Amino acid sequence: MITSGIKITNDEMRYIALFESISGAGVKDCIIDEEQERAIFIVNKGQVGVAIGRGGRNIHTLERMTGKKHEIIEYSEDPIQFIKNALKPATVREVRVTERMDGKKMAVVTVDQKDKGVAIGKNGKNAERLRFLAKRYFDIQNVSIT
Repeated sequence: MITSGIKITNDEMRYIALFESISGAGVKDCIIDEEQERAIFIVNKGQVGVAIGRGGRNIHTLERMTGKKHEIIEYSEDPIQFIKNALKPATVREVRVTERMDGKKMAVVTVDQKDKGVAIGKNGKNAERLRFLAKRYFDIQNVSIT
């Protein structure tokens, strides 16, 4: 569930408007990650295909226009499903969300061994993205990928 505490910058609002006008997909959220030169879009359930477009056409157009890599994740209100969506195309075997004694939530994600590199990403960028999103939407303080 998107909390009211999420702040979207003016740039992110512009990216969302551009993305929706080009793809026709409904966007829930956008995070511009300047460090990784990427824009991460959280799209409504069932809209990933629409967002990407035939043969990736929408993504290519948007990347040309913005000069950034675009990543698309399908939203889910269920943290376990959301984590699985965020790690695609890696095969997720199991997601366990637990609450520690201090009330902080943690997630342990088990992926196929062959997909561990994909799940973590180059220099850990996919794992970092997942930790950021899990905290942003579900107040999950830490995510470990095994």
